[in-house]
Amino acid sequence: MKLNKKRLTTAILALFTGFSALAQMPAEPAMPAPADYFLFPIKPGERNYLSGTMGEIRSNHFHGGLDIKTDQRVGLNVHAAADGYISRVKQSSYGYGNIIYVTHSNGLVTTYAHLLEYYKPLADYMLQKQYEKQVFDLELFPEPGQFPVKRGDVIGLSGNTGGSGGPHLHFEIRDKEDRLYNPLRYTFKEVIDTTPPDIYSIGISPLNIHSRVGNEFERAELRTKKVGTNYSLTDTVYAHGLIGLELQTIDRLDGAANKNGTQEVTLFVNGEQLYTHYIDRVPFELSRQVSQHINYNQYKRRGNTFQKAFIDHGNDLPLYKANGYDGRLKVQADSVYQVKLVARDSYNNSSTLSFTVKGQKPAFTQTRSAAVKKPSISYEIIGNVLKISAADTSATPQNIELFVKGKELMLVPSYMNNSVSVSLYDLRAGLPDSMRFCGLNSGFGLEQMVPPAQDFQFRNNYVKVLFEKQSLYDTLYLQTKLENGVYTIGDYFTPLHKALKVTMKADTAGLDKSKAAVYFLGSGRGRGFTGGKWEGNTITFTTKNMGKFKVLEDTRAPVIRLVSKSRNGVSFKISDDLSGLNSFNAWVDGKWLLMKYEHKTATIWSEKLDKNVSLSGEVVVKVKDNAGNEATYTTRI
Repeated sequence: MKLNKKRLTTAILALFTGFSALAQMPAEPAMPAPADYFLFPIKPGERNYLSGTMGEIRSNHFHGGLDIKTDQRVGLNVHAAADGYISRVKQSSYGYGNIIYVTHSNGLVTTYAHLLEYYKPLADYMLQKQYEKQVFDLELFPEPGQFPVKRGDVIGLSGNTGGSGGPHLHFEIRDKEDRLYNPLRYTFKEVIDTTPPDIYSIGISPLNIHSRVGNEFERAELRTKKVGTNYSLTDTVYAHGLIGLELQTIDRLDGAANKNGTQEVTLFVNGEQLYTHYIDRVPFELSRQVSQHINYNQYKRRGNTFQKAFIDHGNDLPLYKANGYDGRLKVQADSVYQVKLVARDSYNNSSTLSFTVKGQKPAFTQTRSAAVKKPSISYEIIGNVLKISAADTSATPQNIELFVKGKELMLVPSYMNNSVSVSLYDLRAGLPDSMRFCGLNSGFGLEQMVPPAQDFQFRNNYVKVLFEKQSLYDTLYLQTKLENGVYTIGDYFTPLHKALKVTMKADTAGLDKSKAAVYFLGSGRGRGFTGGKWEGNTITFTTKNMGKFKVLEDTRAPVIRLVSKSRNGVSFKISDDLSGLNSFNAWVDGKWLLMKYEHKTATIWSEKLDKNVSLSGEVVVKVKDNAGNEATYTTRI
């Protein structure tokens, strides 16, 4: 378990004295500028609609600002939100696409992303630099006095570039330390929201080997009932020990059906506030820790977003205040807890989920099912606990024989449900090698207990893994496997914060290493280029994901197809079937020609430096993939 010093001190006080005062960090930090400081950047003064808000959960980060609708089209004027100067500008086919950063006199920075075009002085500057450097992807940092802007100036046109899924403007407010602030705190009258958040479900998880939910060591997920803005559960929740609550909630704004992020969640137990988070001031470099803010396993398996109402291990985001158990609820036998969870949006609309938790001391239960015809055994790792489920046809539950470093341990079942007995083992007592049940033998493949918050190296005969100090959020019980050329390293459903450095020993017989690289298969269905550097018969790469990997060889060149050509310009479709596109260039009559790229349409098209000069002569286009294969297309104008 990883706790910072302040949380550790508070936890010790709570454990021994019952102290439960909340950490003195405001849930809603002070605004760094007056409420009317910023102008709304799209159609200021008119009614606007949002498709996204601050704090939405994305695959590996919090959504950092507002997604402002642009009437389902591109080309709307984008206005500077306040006086300042353009301090940064970038053009890319991915991520933010075409983006402008404006720095203001108070140190705050506003960003305007997915633009179709920059305003002319900036566009000419970018074009000149692209021709000087002969690149399309380019990031520039103009001098403070080079491109001054006034509040309301048109600095570009809205678009659909980069990772955008449709026309809109992505608008952010940052400070000089690159912390992301919620723009809706600036009370823009252009956006109307009187709609409270929706609360769909609650997740309740046992957090140590002694905890139970409904007398089982099993996460429960319960749907809510709604009456107005009040939500409840159908039944009382029975639990014991340390449990964690998770809330599935979204917010909607007036006049739009989009599912947006809920800004604030607060937990009360018996009238006492135990936890709150307020999604604001998100440090850009910590945004990936969203994977500890949510139940990452559920998100990756089912796409459901459950926000934890407690601070999980390794989560350093400055969004929380909580009691000595970091928001966890310690349930005592025969005690009653009135639980209230409040979800609140940026316009102070709120919804409340209320339910009762009763303490129930764990007891052995035994229910049988005629559907079980023969013994079977399976396991899963939940936190530090090995949970073994054994289906049994006999009348009396059977113990599990567990082998740890050659020593035999007998695990007594904790409970039985429909002829499946459940036995629990704390992995911190030592990694087990195998288990036996009713004549069935099974191994675990547990090779190493990897601690968090320190550099660590693991090695076996086919893989070496280097963990950085900040790679892991919590203790990892590492499993690896090599089967049919597929390397399994850890669990796809376990998040990483910092990258791992991996070296794999590969079968290079008949392999052209100049065309071979590592590909990430995820849980087995993907095929994403990861790369790697060869040294002998080993290849080294970095990854921010665990799961399955494979060395694949790409010998096929990209495909280039002419779309149009004239003296005014040329355009092509370009694609690659495995490693992906790495670079593209074009020349006309031997002179380099800028080609812009949009990955969503797989199209490149030309932009001349001098619009008055017609294209004429031989046109040569070269496209290279990540494996080094190159395709060339030649035509004439």
